[in-house]
Amino acid sequence: MEALHAPWRIPYILAPKPPPSDVSLFTRVAQSSDDEKNLVLVRERTCYALLNAYPYNGGHLMVVPYKETPDLENLTDEELRDLMKLTRRSQNALKKVMRPDGFNIGINIGKVAGAGIAEHLHIHVVPRWNGDTNFMPVLADVSVLPEALQDLAVKLRAAFAADTVNS
Repeated sequence: MEALHAPWRIPYILAPKPPPSDVSLFTRVAQSSDDEKNLVLVRERTCYALLNAYPYNGGHLMVVPYKETPDLENLTDEELRDLMKLTRRSQNALKKVMRPDGFNIGINIGKVAGAGIAEHLHIHVVPRWNGDTNFMPVLADVSVLPEALQDLAVKLRAAFAADTVNS
């Protein structure tokens, strides 16, 4: 069995965890104006997309409503529509920039379902390639082709800006 090395995750694993806050990480990012530091790719009226700072797979991004809510039922129809439209735009941008063979797109609702930030709903958009792994399990003959998050963010921002059809 080959070992999968993901050294960009160790700062997250070893870093001291911030004390509980009244607002989620996603709310703090939403309220920040430093999109480069926060890896925000695009902002729309009711939601935004950002790269996962500690991805399991290259290009792993998330689509997040500005409204902090743990599940879908607290979103308006407009917010739900905007969330799905931005998810589609995210998939299109990743196709253009990274040319994956497929995608995992999903929502984990509740800590028991795997939500790392359970208080703030978000959609994961994860590009997949033939022969890659399914997140953490390590399989034989796996190769990882990492790209610096900041470099990838520049390319994806350009792809979002060029996508005027789906905005």
